[in-house]
Amino acid sequence: MGQGWGRGRGRKRKMRRIGFIPEVRRFYPALPPLGQPRPPILMTYEEFEALRLVDYEGLTQEEAGKRMGVSRGTVWRALSSARKKVAQMIVEGRELAILPQGDEIPRSQER
Repeated sequence: MGQGWGRGRGRKRKMRRIGFIPEVRRFYPALPPLGQPRPPILMTYEEFEALRLVDYEGLTQEEAGKRMGVSRGTVWRALSSARKKVAQMIVEGRELAILPQGDEIPRSQER
């Protein structure tokens, strides 16, 4: 066996640069759910940052990738996932929680 990267296969994930840690990290429906509450939808900081840069700030995926330190394809995947989760939250009336993955670094903490 060769030099391991830890668990799993493939390349080690790059650190993702994010603009800031969101202050509000949980969103709830205004009315309590009828019946058994469903588990929250979990969004990563990476997905949040891609959504913020492209849909809120109006950057292209290429520009967002440069800001985040990742490829355009990585931004596309994160953005697609984030949009689906926001739509799911609205349609199903579920809670949304924004959580770190551990490989994000706020721009203010960069060296």
